[in-house]
Amino acid sequence: MWNDPEKAADLNRRRSVCDAFRQRGNKLNGLIEDAETCLELDGEDEDVDDDFEATLGELQEAIADLEIKTMLSGENDECNAFVSIHPGAGGIDAQDWAEMLLRMFQRWGERSGYSVEVLEYQAGEGAGIKSATLRVIGDDAYGWLKAERGVHRLVRISPFDAQARRHTAFASVDVAPEIDDTIEIEINDADLRIDTFRASGAGGQHVNVTDSAVRITHAPSGIVVSCQDERSQHRNKEKAMKILRSRLYEAEMRAREEARKAEAGEKKGIDFGNQIRSYVLAPYRMVKDHRTSEETGDVDRVLDGDLSPFMKAWLLATGAP
Repeated sequence: MWNDPEKAADLNRRRSVCDAFRQRGNKLNGLIEDAETCLELDGEDEDVDDDFEATLGELQEAIADLEIKTMLSGENDECNAFVSIHPGAGGIDAQDWAEMLLRMFQRWGERSGYSVEVLEYQAGEGAGIKSATLRVIGDDAYGWLKAERGVHRLVRISPFDAQARRHTAFASVDVAPEIDDTIEIEINDADLRIDTFRASGAGGQHVNVTDSAVRITHAPSGIVVSCQDERSQHRNKEKAMKILRSRLYEAEMRAREEARKAEAGEKKGIDFGNQIRSYVLAPYRMVKDHRTSEETGDVDRVLDGDLSPFMKAWLLATGAP
């Protein structure tokens, strides 16, 4: 513990997770005892029925909370998460849509009490972004965000169309857990192409005057990662390698899962027919998840980061982990 502060911090974090589960169990037991007491006193006091209804409501909420937490007990669910966003079909609308998703996930992180870092931001030509990578820091960040992996579809009256026609745009979201150094990932230096470039961003943010940003391309997998949030090229390279290790690990885990389920097939494109969720702003307003049929008409609230109903529905539907 004293000689390895990082290991000590990880152990304390794991302990806090276990303590939280224990506290939930104690709360459930206490509510059950209170409900049983109310049943024993039924008919003796007029206030007992009200107390029973209130206790039952608390018990149902506690069970629902515990059920969700149980779904977040996968191998890497407790880890921090890397979220990568890329525009797909839709041209400049897709670039703008990708930036809207970037803000949506940043707002979700703030709403949920997570710390969010922008590790990479590549501005698009004209509007939006070409790519962006977030690091979301906090307990169960990956467990929640893995529900967002896939293609997101936007339908709206395009602000870039002089004739105000309705356009459809797509963007992909990839999510990987931030794995620790105890997990060995073999990466051959000969398979890497490392490029440096000048950091860029909107309004001067993420902008640097030196070529400190780093982009790493892993030839065998085709995975490309970038980092530009540090002023030091060395630090950006370290972070980019960490993202690459996490992406390679996640890709391997997903490949194994697909093999177990015998779901081999062509990789889905970022276009029609492959979306996990649609955000429709015109001619009506609705957000619908095509995997769970969860939907809402309050599009603005969702785009402002209220994703928890969709995440919870997906976790319960899939029986994660």
